[in-house]
Amino acid sequence: MGRTDGIRYGPRPIDLDILFYGKFKVCSDLLTVPHERISERPFVVAPLIDLLGSAIDSDIVARWHSLLSDSDGLFGVWEKLGGESLIGREGLKRVFPIGNHLWDWSEKTTVMGILNLTPDSFSDGRMFQSVDAAVSQVRLMVSEGADMIDIGAQSTRPMASRISVGEELDRLIPVLEAVVKMPEMEGKLISVDTFYSDVASEAVSKGAHLINDVSAGQLDPKMHRVVANLNVPYVAMHMRGDPCTMQSSDNLQYNDVCMQIASELASRVRDAELSGIPAWRIITDPGIGFSKNLEHNLDILMRLPAIRAEMARTSLAISHAPLLIGPSRKGFLGEICKRTTAAERDPATIASITAGILGGANIVRVHNVKDNLDAAKLCDAMLKVKGRKTQA
Repeated sequence: MGRTDGIRYGPRPIDLDILFYGKFKVCSDLLTVPHERISERPFVVAPLIDLLGSAIDSDIVARWHSLLSDSDGLFGVWEKLGGESLIGREGLKRVFPIGNHLWDWSEKTTVMGILNLTPDSFSDGRMFQSVDAAVSQVRLMVSEGADMIDIGAQSTRPMASRISVGEELDRLIPVLEAVVKMPEMEGKLISVDTFYSDVASEAVSKGAHLINDVSAGQLDPKMHRVVANLNVPYVAMHMRGDPCTMQSSDNLQYNDVCMQIASELASRVRDAELSGIPAWRIITDPGIGFSKNLEHNLDILMRLPAIRAEMARTSLAISHAPLLIGPSRKGFLGEICKRTTAAERDPATIASITAGILGGANIVRVHNVKDNLDAAKLCDAMLKVKGRKTQA
């Protein structure tokens, strides 16, 4: 369209840079493709790298690598520019669009407080079914430092019976409407834990900021398409089967639990992307306690980096996405520590989320906000020191 006189690199009506065009190379007086200055610009290479998987699995992607002068292709260019050490510097940040704001989830560990509205949850069933009790609990969690509240009106404990969309909404909406109006919730995020697309749609219309789906779209074929249209972040969790079948012998069979979680979760995330949910709105959760036994859960906590690395084979963007873990008060902690009562498992929960954060978890879903927040702060401080030493 031509360029009028003005400030070099300044504002223009339209500025369209073509990085690549299929497998083709274009050289003319008007156009050069690939863009000749890709390798000089971290702000171009960073998102481009995120969109690619670490495995070169198509002719087009292979061609993109070969079209650049660096013998190691795009990955070589990225490493020469500084690679992952650039993230957080020079204006490069991975952020989540939520409404009209950008959530910078990389600054610190996000603490998600759990609010169960169900009569049969393993930890706090029947405790917060009234609106007043629920609001009081939210006020407590926010005062203790919760960044986000996750509201669930459908139990997903092992062998839990599934309730209807109508019943779930009857439990959820009065509480959600009350929580949204709380002055204390200013600047806080509200997540709704559901696997029903109709519940997700209604929850967002009433003020929820994101959807937390334990089935990653498996239990409602409309979920991905609905969330895509809602334009909200989406937590995709790994689970096999449903709450009634997830602990069956078939669903507990793994050759390598972390590699298979990564592979299966990446496949579900890919389905979500194909339905219109962009990678920059997806949060992943390996599903501690869901179709996992004690050893599986411990393996996950110890090998979160391996899960990320395996997901990177198909999508670096997803491997770099926020990672959520939810070990809070779960049965495997009670089994190890001989604590039959869920509320007695808080010390073990703190230990597990500490291991998770140091292994790369970005969001921790907990019942006890106060004590777990202290653990998160300590982990964040240690990771910052480690980061400074690595950069030096």
